[in-house]
Amino acid sequence: MKVQVAFVGPGFEALVDVVLDGNARVVDAIAHSGLLARVPEPAESLAYAIFGRRVDADSPLADGDRVEITRGLLRDPKLARRHAAKRRHGLR
Repeated sequence: MKVQVAFVGPGFEALVDVVLDGNARVVDAIAHSGLLARVPEPAESLAYAIFGRRVDADSPLADGDRVEITRGLLRDPKLARRHAAKRRHGLR
């Protein structure tokens, strides 16, 4: 099966096509892509997704999937919006 492995981060982005056997998992695609060695983030802070849906490293793959290596959030989006709204309205 053919899958793509993608990573986008500050100063670095990559999309790698890999060919795997029929019962491959996310971790197999990541390993075959060689991207972890090039990603400028600590491996323990990374997560994985298939077409934007968060998955575990041992999740099975289907032909044509796009595996995304995602970075951890720097801030909780809900808290960031709440703080921004307070600043706009002059609240503390």
